[in-house]
Amino acid sequence: MNKLDLDELYKYVEVHIGEFHSARLESLAKLKLKDILLRKNPYLFKAKNILTAESLVKTLLDAHLSSQEETIFGEFLEGLAIYINSRVYGGTKSAAEGIDLEFQVDEIKYIVTIKSGPNWGNSSQIARMKDNFSKAKRILKTNSSVLNVVAVNGCCYGRDNSPDKGEYLKLCGQNFWAFISDDKNLYTKIIEPLSHKTEEKNQEFLESYAQIINKFTTELSKDFFVDNKINWQKLIEFNSSADSNKKNTEEAEADTQKI
Repeated sequence: MNKLDLDELYKYVEVHIGEFHSARLESLAKLKLKDILLRKNPYLFKAKNILTAESLVKTLLDAHLSSQEETIFGEFLEGLAIYINSRVYGGTKSAAEGIDLEFQVDEIKYIVTIKSGPNWGNSSQIARMKDNFSKAKRILKTNSSVLNVVAVNGCCYGRDNSPDKGEYLKLCGQNFWAFISDDKNLYTKIIEPLSHKTEEKNQEFLESYAQIINKFTTELSKDFFVDNKINWQKLIEFNSSADSNKKNTEEAEADTQKI
């Protein structure tokens, strides 16, 4: 086991947090209004009594971006956790299905799947994770002399006061970062470098965000407004009509060919 070099860690974060911001901008640039309209619930927005094009576009866009950013930042945190563990315990990215990290401490081989927070999955997703753990354990015990394999569901934030789940351990927040680094205070230490060039990157994002709002507002007003009001019937038909499905698919394919 090696002691984690915080200067190296901060350099890693400062470099790779830029990739998160770049991915946000790239995701924003690829967005198409009709793709979002097809994926979101128009009945919900009608029930919220949204009256203006800009309000509807902003609500749609913010809901989409919130989900996207959670995924993108989750990938960053997974990479950070693997990097930290590699420096301390020599851990590696796992090749096993559904397993993100493998490392060994003394006679114990740990297999780890990394999630952002504790409330990440439904019962079928958790069952799939347990199945992946079982398969990885069988392979490890067949191909090596390791007898004690421990499965861990690591969550980058949050808490779980009952970590022993029988078939695996669930370690969240402070406990997870301490587990992979042997530093109980690491969960607070990684906060500081996350703000590297945040103001500059956020300004660039906000400028692109404003352009998308303006573009989508114009498109929405043109295609889904009548007498300066949202035509909810037309919007819901676009989103849900069986007759519109083929047309929507053809339009999406045509847009893809233009890219």
